[in-house]
Amino acid sequence: MSTSRPIQLVAHRGNAGEFPENTLPAFRSAIELGLKFLELDIQIAADGVPMVIHDPRLERTAGIVGSVFEVRSRELAQIEVPETIRFGERFRGTTIPRLVDVLEMLKSHPDVTLFVEIKKESLTRFGHDQVVGRVLQTIKPQQQQCVVISYDLAAIFRARQIGGAAIGWVLENYDEHNRLKYEALQPEFLFADHESLPPSGALWRGPWRWVIFEVVSVPLAQSLAARGAYHIETMAVREMSRALKLQTAP
Repeated sequence: MSTSRPIQLVAHRGNAGEFPENTLPAFRSAIELGLKFLELDIQIAADGVPMVIHDPRLERTAGIVGSVFEVRSRELAQIEVPETIRFGERFRGTTIPRLVDVLEMLKSHPDVTLFVEIKKESLTRFGHDQVVGRVLQTIKPQQQQCVVISYDLAAIFRARQIGGAAIGWVLENYDEHNRLKYEALQPEFLFADHESLPPSGALWRGPWRWVIFEVVSVPLAQSLAARGAYHIETMAVREMSRALKLQTAP
């Protein structure tokens, strides 16, 4: 199946298939594999600093009891997140990065775009103005490389009001009700789980670009590209990258 544009892979939490998710080694690996788009998750520390971690609690990735919201960023940045259930002791010493740590890494990769997802739990805990404001302040020196995204429409609307960075809305439902909302908002990107989409037909067209996630096969990626979604988000970074290269090889 041919597509009119090349498929662009987005590394979901970095190369999270081979490294602990949302960590500097995971992001470095994705870049080394040639990816130009990374995605990460943001929760807010007790002192208001954006930390790169998906869960509001530490049990799953760090294996300790505690809330991100109740620990200051300096202490969080020293907590190991080796995901021992998946990797055993292989990644001992890998810690929670701050958003500024990832941005520092990207200074030497100006062609890489970073999708910065603000999680709902932090918005609920600290409020939209504080959370969105701190994230935008943090990315400001490199805002041309960043896209602020969230499931939370109010957060994305607030980011649009403040300005300076591109935005993306992560849809929970692909339906007419949400279509009216994002047509009014005009985000640069729309995200959706492939399982939430109708089984066939072109995706809604507009000034936005579609990013479809939880994709782990090239045939599915190609079928989505044929429907208008050329950005494919995956944790199977190495496998998908290799398979796509084989598909396009002469």
